[in-house]
Order: sequence, then structure tokens, then C-alpha cells
Amino acid sequence: MRRKILTPDIEETRLGKRGFWVKDAAAKELLETVGEAFLTGYAYAVEARRPAEAEERLEQVPARFRGFAYEGAGMGFAILDCLTFGDLRRTREFLRGRGLHHNYMIYVGIGWAMARLPRFLWPADARLDPLLRWLVHDGYGFHQAYFHTRKYVHEQAHETRFRWPAGQDRYAARAIDQGIGRALWFVGGTDVEQVTSLIESFPEPRRADLYSGTGLAATYAGGADEAELRELRERAGRHAPQLAQGSIFAAEARIRAGLLFPHTEQAVQVLCGTSAQLAAEISHETRPSTQRAAEAGETGATAAGRSPAYEVWRQRIADRFHSLGGVTP
Repeated sequence: MRRKILTPDIEETRLGKRGFWVKDAAAKELLETVGEAFLTGYAYAVEARRPAEAEERLEQVPARFRGFAYEGAGMGFAILDCLTFGDLRRTREFLRGRGLHHNYMIYVGIGWAMARLPRFLWPADARLDPLLRWLVHDGYGFHQAYFHTRKYVHEQAHETRFRWPAGQDRYAARAIDQGIGRALWFVGGTDVEQVTSLIESFPEPRRADLYSGTGLAATYAGGADEAELRELRERAGRHAPQLAQGSIFAAEARIRAGLLFPHTEQAVQVLCGTSAQLAAEISHETRPSTQRAAEAGETGATAAGRSPAYEVWRQRIADRFHSLGGVTP
């Protein structure tokens, strides 16, 4: 009953239904399979008695798409927790189990849940990792661009008063843009000309975060060959470090979950000029050393108007990209 009541219709993920660009049959199949995997994971979560029960089923999802299923399950458990005032009990249990290897995807899924819930049901940010909670905004931004494309993509709505976490609206807007950029890879049907044209229609100050999200999606989901990825890198221009930063995040997420595939390796080599394994190591090495330090950084940043620890992490990755000489010719 929970599945029937709470699970979105699979037709909502069809490119034709969404009005997204169709590059070719292969790209269409890829993106629609991603949507199906997400909703499969969501359904497994909302009908499970315990997260462990959902995990057994999630592990049966084809490996290339399993991360998307965990993302959907993250949304499902967050929806259940918020609707029952569960204080993210199921979601946090999920993150302590097999979900630990997919924690980035699960945090994004929480953002999907918040996009579907009234604000008074949103979870307390104190229950979430102070560094990774910015991925919640990424998930929210992706949802809004995916399901409210006219407003968030074509009319370029900008969330400047998000008010979660309290007092950090300025960076919240940027983190949401990173999710919008990730969604643009889907809206543009993995067609580099379409995707970059959409990005370049946004005001210049927003493009770096949009390119970051696009780099993550192009690397994690795939859908572009080597020539297309090279075109994407060239079109990014001065935003190539942010494009690479998103790609490096995707590489770590794939490797952390043991789900590295050739399309990710190829994307990292083209967009970052290095291997997926080295990219994952860069992400790990540049991450703020402890959760306590990240939390202290968030508080200090709020008081002094500086960037939160999450943005410091992203900038460190972009700087490392430069220190390696950028992409290879």
C-alpha cells in the first residue's frame, strides 16, 4: 500500500513526458534506465520493514545503475521518516549499513524528499553530516530542474532564500545550482551542444556551479563518447576546473561503492587528465580531515561570511586539478 500511495509514476521519468532533448536511441535508453533504477530503489525503501530488507533487494539491481537505486532508496527512507516524524531514524540506519558505501547518493536522495515535502516536515540539519549535508541541496536542485524544468532551467529561477540550514542562504543557492547543473545533463539528453547552450544561457556567476554538476553527471551516468567529452571540456573554458571537480566527485562515488565502469574511467581521463583511481584519491586527500573540523568550519564561515567546509573541499580539488597541469591536450 505504501508503494502504491508514495511511489511516483514511472512515466514521469520518460524523456518524452519530461520534454527533454533526445540525442539518440542509446542516450534515451540510458537516461530512462537511470530513472527506472531510481524509482525501483525508492519503491524498495518505502515497502521495506527495515533498511536491511531493502538492501538485499538493492544489491540485485544491475551494478551500473545500482547507485541510482540507492539514491532513490535514500529519498524513500527520508520520506517515510519525515512523514512519521521519525527523526531520520530509518535513513541514518540505512547509512550505517550497506548504504555507507553509497552515502553521497543517499544524501542527494534526502534532497529529493525535501523537494516533495512541505517545509514543516523537513528534517533537522543537525541530524546530518555537516560536510555532506550540502549534497541535500544538490538533490533538491536536481529535482526542481528535472520536474519543474520551465521554471528552474528556462526561466532560471534562483533559490536565494532557501533557509536550510539556517543562516546559510548564500551558499545554499550555490549548492542547489550544482544539482541543477547535474540535471542539465538529463534535460539536454547528454548532447553536449544542448547541455552547454543551456548552461551558457544562465548568468555568468552561476555557470561554474552548473558546470560542476554537469561534470559529475557526465562522469557518473555517462552517455557521451570521447569526442563529446572533449567538446564538453572545451566548451567549459575557464570553468574547466569546476567541471573536473564534479567529475572527481563522481569518480570517488563510483569507486567507494565498487561500481567503477569504463564510461567513468574515460570521462575522468578526458575531463581531468588523470585516472579514476587517482581522482578518487584526490577527493579523499583534500576532504576536511574530521567531521568536527568541518562542523567548526561551518560555524565560523557563517559568522565571518566565508565559504563552508564543503566549498573549501571543492576548491581544493579544483586547485589540485590546476597543480597537475589541468587536462592533457
